[in-house]
Amino acid sequence: MLTTDVQSYLAVRRAMGFALHSEGNLLQSFAAFSEGAGKTHVCPETAIEWAGLARSTTTRARRLGQVIRFARYIRAEDNRHETPPAVFGCEKGPRPTPYIFSSDDIGRFIQAASELGRRNAFRGRTYSTFFALLACTGLRVSEAIRLCFDDITSDGLIIRCSKFRKSRLVPLHETAQAGLERYLQARRSFAPLDKHVFVSLRRRRLLVGDAETAFHQSIEKISLPRGPGNARPTIHSLRHSFAVRALETCPDGRDRITKHMVALSTYLGHSKVADTYWYLEATPYLMRNIADSCQSFFTGGRP
Repeated sequence: MLTTDVQSYLAVRRAMGFALHSEGNLLQSFAAFSEGAGKTHVCPETAIEWAGLARSTTTRARRLGQVIRFARYIRAEDNRHETPPAVFGCEKGPRPTPYIFSSDDIGRFIQAASELGRRNAFRGRTYSTFFALLACTGLRVSEAIRLCFDDITSDGLIIRCSKFRKSRLVPLHETAQAGLERYLQARRSFAPLDKHVFVSLRRRRLLVGDAETAFHQSIEKISLPRGPGNARPTIHSLRHSFAVRALETCPDGRDRITKHMVALSTYLGHSKVADTYWYLEATPYLMRNIADSCQSFFTGGRP
């Protein structure tokens, strides 16, 4: 029965560390749909019909992609299962061009965030420190929100069980350590019962929605122009900016570049180094550097 096969497949993938929440629900839905149509094995026509029930082409492609991966796995045990063709195209659309802050823009933005607390100065102090930490470490917003006092060590920040259930150590520059400690001196007395580093005026852990509201309020104060491709700044742009600045300082030499990319990928918590290389093709400035290097190479110069 397909339902049993799906459950076995999900158990194996989850044992390997994949959560597969929405993916699991989709595959169980596909199994029920197929069995309702009298199918005991993966059938391309049935899979395409089931995936086609979604409204958008991207969602159809995503649904069918889940079946394709499942079929490839289960076919190794029983070749009566057939792998459907990817008739709806690519599962993922093109990633938008990231907005990259300049160093001056970040300084102005942090200053604007520090002025948010008209009624309570602690709010401005919280968000200026929060956004500054994102900008100088490239942390994900959720990672910074979940930081607890025990995660701050002399070696840096311990990011526990983040995306893809991975943990890592993020070293801090001495200036970042000093800025964080200044915030903590006020933070500990403000909400002594909460273990999280960043708290709201409710004396509880920050919410993502609260951070995004503070971000947009600060952006409006400094009136930042849109970037290439009409890109708009988002709170995730601080992480993008950190990654791009790190790549801009990448040393020359193929071996050194490779080590630099692997180190940056680990620092950012990427599951695949390809996610780090994406910044090269997504950022016009870095693409110009690549194009110039290629031109130099083909004309007999140094690559």
